[in-house]
Amino acid sequence: MQYKSEAMIQRQRDRLVGARVRLVFTDDSHTNLKPGDEGRVAFIDDIGTVFVDWDNGSTLGLVEEAGDRYEVL
Repeated sequence: MQYKSEAMIQRQRDRLVGARVRLVFTDDSHTNLKPGDEGRVAFIDDIGTVFVDWDNGSTLGLVEEAGDRYEVL
């Protein structure tokens, strides 16, 4: 798995923190989230994990490099 550069992560933070997103795909077996669930990006950590405060109460972080997909609303 190749991680993002600091500059890429900062651009992602500038663009996404506070934005509404919709889950497109995750295969995480430890979540009840399903495609179509929505939430607001709370923060992005130093390796680029996108942490979302989901409307259903979940706080699952999304990892694009692991296959998680979302769309910005």
